[in-house]
Amino acid sequence: MTKDQVISKMAESSGITKKQASEALETFMGTVTTHLQKGEKVSFSGFGTFSVSNRKARIGRNPQTGAQINIPATKVPVFKAGKHFKEAIKKQ
Repeated sequence: MTKDQVISKMAESSGITKKQASEALETFMGTVTTHLQKGEKVSFSGFGTFSVSNRKARIGRNPQTGAQINIPATKVPVFKAGKHFKEAIKKQ
């Protein structure tokens, strides 16, 4: 499902225009992103939790040459599915 399809479905099911649905989705994604950038968790009861995980620096290998390369520490977004969300998917 693409972003445009999500917007269309939101507009259809809630009785709003596609423009309003698009603005709502953009606001949602922006809000989640902003709070994750601040290092905060964003949790939706029953659906899941968005958070940020810190990966340590490590040494890797270039697969073409076999040479060692340093991989720097980084932050990555993480989503952990909630109980109700997991159960809904398992029922399929």
